[in-house]
Parts: sequence; C-alpha cells; structure tokens
Amino acid sequence: MTPRIDAIGIVVADIPRSLSFYRRLGLEFPDGAETAPHVEAQLPGGMRLLLDTVDTVRSFDPSWQPPTGGARAGLAFRCDSPAEVDKVYAEMVGAGFEGHKDPWDAEWGQRYALLHDPDGNAVDLFAPSP
Repeated sequence: MTPRIDAIGIVVADIPRSLSFYRRLGLEFPDGAETAPHVEAQLPGGMRLLLDTVDTVRSFDPSWQPPTGGARAGLAFRCDSPAEVDKVYAEMVGAGFEGHKDPWDAEWGQRYALLHDPDGNAVDLFAPSP
C-alpha cells in the first residue's frame, strides 16, 4: 500500500471562533461542534479538515508547543471569480477576522487576498483573472 494524504489538521485555541471562520468560507461542520475537542469537515475530493484543541493534541503529545515566528502551513480557497475574492475578503474582515493583505491583481494571473485564521494560520483567497 502507498500512503496517501487523507486530512489536514490544524491545532486551534478556540474551537467556536475557528468554526465561525471556516464556516464563513463554506466548510460544513456538524451542529454542536462548538463544544467538541475535535471536529472534522469533509472537503471536495474526499479530504478532510481536522480542528483539534491544544488540550486534545497535548493528550497524546504532552510536550507540544505552538510554532513561533509565523504560520508554517496555509490553506488556499479558490473563488469563482475575482469579484468573489473581493466580496469574501470584505465579508471576513467585516466579521472581525484578520485581513493580512487586501485583494490585488497578482502578476501570476490571479486575483489574490490574504487572511489569517483565528490562530494566525495563512488562508489565501484566489481566482483566475480573466
């Protein structure tokens, strides 16, 4: 058997705040997940996004510490159009989440914007430019 990637896991400090962030980006988590120490969202193509509390991770890795000096991983969400990049970015920032870089027309042919999730992880929004 060849190992294959099945899930992306993120350690979060505040499950309800993280759920609010990722639900606004269209991910579906079970109702009542706000009180769970571990939650999952099914992603297109069969992958899953896992959110675990710090306490959950420390239950099997007691010496775990959050990374310092910036996020070590990021997620990128494809939007349907450049206008949707602008709209989603404005909605996220308007909801109180951290915008890192306002939308711009990137030289590589995409409309692009940068957010941070509640734990400082990089979350990109992009769409191909016409």
